[in-house]
Amino acid sequence: MKKLAIISTHPIQYYIPLYQQLAKNCDLKVFYTWGEKGAEAKYDPDFKQHIEWDIPLLVGYNYEFLNNTAKDPGSHHFNGIINPALISSIKNFDPAAILIYGWAYQSHLSALRYFKGKIPIWFRGDSTLIDEQKGLKQLLRSLFLKWVYRHVDKAFYVGTANKAYFEKSGLKPQQLIFAPHAIDNDRFAADRRIESNTLREQLNIKTDDVLILFAGKLESKKNPELLLAAFRKLNLENVHLLFVGNGKLEDALKSKVKKDASTKLSMTHVHFMDFQNQSLMPAVYQACDLFCLPSKGPGETWGLAVNEAMACGKAVLVSNKVGCAPDLVKAGVNGEVFVANNFSDLKSKLQNLLKDKARLTTMGIESKKMIQHWSFEIQVKQIINLLNETN
Repeated sequence: MKKLAIISTHPIQYYIPLYQQLAKNCDLKVFYTWGEKGAEAKYDPDFKQHIEWDIPLLVGYNYEFLNNTAKDPGSHHFNGIINPALISSIKNFDPAAILIYGWAYQSHLSALRYFKGKIPIWFRGDSTLIDEQKGLKQLLRSLFLKWVYRHVDKAFYVGTANKAYFEKSGLKPQQLIFAPHAIDNDRFAADRRIESNTLREQLNIKTDDVLILFAGKLESKKNPELLLAAFRKLNLENVHLLFVGNGKLEDALKSKVKKDASTKLSMTHVHFMDFQNQSLMPAVYQACDLFCLPSKGPGETWGLAVNEAMACGKAVLVSNKVGCAPDLVKAGVNGEVFVANNFSDLKSKLQNLLKDKARLTTMGIESKKMIQHWSFEIQVKQIINLLNETN
């Protein structure tokens, strides 16, 4: 089997199933540039706790932790990833191609530059033009990006918005290959009905009631405050709202619910749960009827939580600042898209969706069908086909 090297900062729960499937189809080795500390539990100031994923991240594929000599190691800045041995380690492995996740680290950019013309360089990222602003700063960035991507032979784009970004950055159509953003569809689709029903019972949500779910960091970018405001204005007796996660806006959201004198429903119909780990999230999604990601950005390049909700068979409501919106949300079919940060539009779309729980169920069925075309299997096929074409 041909050898494929992947360069990534650290084990990421969304990528592991891909690595495991690739390892069955090629001689794969993943080079983790953050070093061994990148695999350790990390304190997340937004979630206010150390996060250690409860699904295995280092099984089923070959990997190597590289020594990272950065003074402030991490994936939060360019100089946080410095690996003196990266080039030699790749050369010793002698791959037929190199797939790099992200260029904005010293070592990753160095690898792009060094191996260009020596070994085929492939790239994976999910950046978009959604938050792009005009001006000199943006013009200079565009010129810089065109220089960066001149070092890339092929790029795997995750969706429509990402493809547009690559094209503007100078990559030609023949250099772009569709490899959809994906999650473990089967794991999220597995029947967790007993747990989801128990969760609804614990929250005192009746079988016929509708549950709206927000799952993610309670931060400005994701705009949970707008969702709460729209929900409170609707004041529907048979509808509940559940926030799952922690973050800087947590106290403010809870305070608004407690102090709300305009409706008696707030205290009993708005619910909060702390961050839930990966193994529990399918049951949480399956407990809801409608998933909402009301992000205003910047930086909501995709929104993999939407994939997760769809795999669980749920209707989805997202803003037009969510990168996956053009690809995964078909208005009136499996959900709706509203104008970001537009209270009236969100309220109107919610009102329309919440009229009929049976319609939400039908939309959820469509979501589950649609998300089957956004899978790791398709990613693997595209990567392996290209690998087999290399000399």
